[in-house]
Amino acid sequence: MKVLLIGGTGTIGKSVADKLKTNHEVIIASKSTGDYKVDITSSDSIEQMYKDLSNMDAVISTTGASHFGHLSELTPELNEIAIDSKLKGQVNLVLIGQKYINEGGSFTLTTGIMMDDPILRGSSAAMANGAVASFVKSAAIELKRNIRINTVSPTVLEESLGKYGEFFKGFNPVPAAKVANAYVKSVEGAQTGQVYQVY
Repeated sequence: MKVLLIGGTGTIGKSVADKLKTNHEVIIASKSTGDYKVDITSSDSIEQMYKDLSNMDAVISTTGASHFGHLSELTPELNEIAIDSKLKGQVNLVLIGQKYINEGGSFTLTTGIMMDDPILRGSSAAMANGAVASFVKSAAIELKRNIRINTVSPTVLEESLGKYGEFFKGFNPVPAAKVANAYVKSVEGAQTGQVYQVY
């Protein structure tokens, strides 16, 4: 299969790429590096990506920014970071990509544990994660041409404890390689409308 991996230069993305590239052609897209540069907060950038990178069998998103901060300090502007990137960015990958992806193809998006197990300073990210998960469940019953869609919802990564560990005290971290297996399951399997929890 020809797989487009958006966010393939991040911790999860690199692990997903390593697992998929042995059996598939993987094209890495990100905002700054990789095989193709795309800004998922821009509909025009997403559309151009699909025009330039045709004949895709699977699209994976392991990207999406969010602001972490106390609710009392969360402004509408800071909240827009998660809305524009984690939520709208990923949803637009599907809304625009559904007319470009091959028949029988799949979309796999990324959410996270915070939508089910809240943390302090994580309200904005939790909001976006929950919205993406709901979109995936609903879109699964409407996508045409046998196109599937799922999302992977991981807990904090072992590799990311240095950066995010203070937010996830008491959580059991998982290695990126374990999280990557859920993406492989989504791409190579047959299920749709699923939230693959990796906790």
